[in-house]
Amino acid sequence: MATVAVEQLFDLQRLPENNFLSWLFLLLYTPFGVCLLLLRLFIGVHVFLISCALPDSLIRRFIVRVMCSVLGLLVKQNDPRLIDRTVKVYICNHVTPFDHNVINLLTSCNTPMLGGLPSFVCWARGFMEMGGVIRRSELTETLNQYVSQEGTVPLLLFPEEETTNGRTGLLKFCSWPFTVADVIQPVALFVKRPFLSESVADSSWIAELLWIFFMPFTVYQVRWLQSVSKNAGESFDQFAERVQKMLQWFAGVKISYKNVLLALFFFLVVSEQSSGTRPQTSFGFDSSSSSKENTRIGKMAEQVKEVLPHVPLSVIKAELVKTDCIDATITNLLEGQTFAQEEEVSFGASAVPSTSASWTSTTTVSRPSDAVPSSKVMICIVLHSIMQP
Repeated sequence: MATVAVEQLFDLQRLPENNFLSWLFLLLYTPFGVCLLLLRLFIGVHVFLISCALPDSLIRRFIVRVMCSVLGLLVKQNDPRLIDRTVKVYICNHVTPFDHNVINLLTSCNTPMLGGLPSFVCWARGFMEMGGVIRRSELTETLNQYVSQEGTVPLLLFPEEETTNGRTGLLKFCSWPFTVADVIQPVALFVKRPFLSESVADSSWIAELLWIFFMPFTVYQVRWLQSVSKNAGESFDQFAERVQKMLQWFAGVKISYKNVLLALFFFLVVSEQSSGTRPQTSFGFDSSSSSKENTRIGKMAEQVKEVLPHVPLSVIKAELVKTDCIDATITNLLEGQTFAQEEEVSFGASAVPSTSASWTSTTTVSRPSDAVPSSKVMICIVLHSIMQP
């Protein structure tokens, strides 16, 4: 399978361009859709209350699934007998913000919340709250402890970590979900909706929920695959790649890009070219969050610089973005890695690392001393640090 263009992995707008039939349908359907939306909002409150009141059981899942069909959310599965009750981890591709809710209508599972949602919102959306867990090492350790306990329901994890349109390709799977258990069950998820895109890259989960209520129906097709075990001597990266190829085969999509940050970078570029401004995306790299993140990384980099004064500051920041941990950064930088000479490559109005240099080369960004690095420059630094061998 050939590699797809990265902009094909995301839908930047709800309606396809130059599609007269879609616009005509939306125009004629809007009065009915608005009435349907208001009615489903009222019904949706009752569905939420019932799902909270009833204990997790087959009866509860059946009732909520039937009521969700009234809300326009239709869930189908190929063969429930394929669900492996001994598996502790399900691995699924990621298409919409409600994928975990859909799988939970078919079988009991928990999905950890990796973002910074308030506790009530996290609970209301059906996520498993992780408390103060921030570092990736803490996350995997907590999940390992969870699956080792008797009587816990399986975990549902999304190695892509970000949603795509699910039609053309998958983002490269992160390896950390495969460190939780040696046996996992892949789940292929397909989402279909008439005329409109199933999800838009810069849309919030609330907007996506309202579109589900507005449209006549949205179909989620779940396909359970045979459970897969980690081979002896196989690394977690190789295990993740093998499972990803299985899902790509069954989903009929093409080979994906190497990392979600690469896809994010091209998404920002494509958005700027189409609109002339940088959108606030669902990935969380808006201007305000970027400034806060840059400030936090800068403070951590100063602490590392005190321990390793010979290491360039830009290299420290690039490693901190990868690890988000001072101790792990110091350890990685002390593992005998060398640093190439600083070089500056212009990209538009900013400077980004050269892709021909080693991954540890540093970058000098031309900007005023009191300015905060833009999110695009920070993304490029991260990409440079992870994409080179």
